[in-house]
Amino acid sequence: MSDYKQLKVWQKAHLNSIDIYEATKQFPKEEMYGLTSQLRRASASVGINLVEGQARNTTKDFLRFIYS
Repeated sequence: MSDYKQLKVWQKAHLNSIDIYEATKQFPKEEMYGLTSQLRRASASVGINLVEGQARNTTKDFLRFIYS
């Protein structure tokens, strides 16, 4: 598959990341560099790993990114 945006799992991960960013906007400001940051980075990493893995040339590399 040449376009990661066609992957259902990427689409769901992207929507989840958007939801996390919206939800964490309501967190207290003192959590901006703690819990808020950690939740945002964790939610984004799912989609990022899929994109990075899909860009690899082999199925083996792609699977390595999915299972990381």
